[in-house]
Amino acid sequence: MAAYYQLIGRNTDATGIVTAHYQSTLLAQGAWNEHEQHMAPATGIICAELDRFMPRQGMRIGRISLDILGLIPAGEFSITTKVIRPGKTIELIESEMQAQGKSCIVARTWRMMTQNSQVVKSLEDAQVAGPDHASIWEGIRQWPGGYIESIEARSHERRAGKGIVWLRTQHDMIEGEPTTDFVRLMGMVDTANGVVPRQEVPFSWGFPNLDLQIHLHRLPQGQWLGLETVQQYGEDGIGLTSSVLHDLYGPFGRSEQILTLRPIA
Repeated sequence: MAAYYQLIGRNTDATGIVTAHYQSTLLAQGAWNEHEQHMAPATGIICAELDRFMPRQGMRIGRISLDILGLIPAGEFSITTKVIRPGKTIELIESEMQAQGKSCIVARTWRMMTQNSQVVKSLEDAQVAGPDHASIWEGIRQWPGGYIESIEARSHERRAGKGIVWLRTQHDMIEGEPTTDFVRLMGMVDTANGVVPRQEVPFSWGFPNLDLQIHLHRLPQGQWLGLETVQQYGEDGIGLTSSVLHDLYGPFGRSEQILTLRPIA
């Protein structure tokens, strides 16, 4: 079965900076332009590099902040990852995706010390009904592109601007390499901006996101990603898509996407 990306090569320099070179496949194709990558698998491949970068026992990723600097070209690209703030209990990691001689995504990730906090564990986000109780949602196909074709969507509660959608993909992130649950689910989070659009097709306004912020109070598990999403448009050309992130065991974090609202001519 095809994967989203093919690894060309990976090297580590004397200072510990890792640069990986990849080729995107049709499965990573975006929804706004056919010659670009979708931000969802692009996030996933960055997370795959983070997953293997200088792992430390007793530390895990708690936040990933990704800024989209422009169109993410399909084809060959590189990801360079380095530590920019080392520490015993927290460290800040930076990953930069470059394609066609330009930076297209810069991601900063906090890796944090873990410890047993069961005695104070307390959540406000409630568990939602899972995909087994949801019907296949073909509405996701209103979006074009290879990435959207690669995912299965189910929903039992949605309307324009708000809803719950479950997503699953059978494809690995990197050809010939096993995909962790963390990478698989992070590689679908950006889809949130397209699951409860406030407009009917054809859209009269575009609403691409300029960033993706992911905060994790625990690591996700399994194959299914649940998006409990609200999309809001402001009055001066800026919007926001906000999601509670779920797996089959309940909520595990949140995501935010800032939107630039632009009329479609």
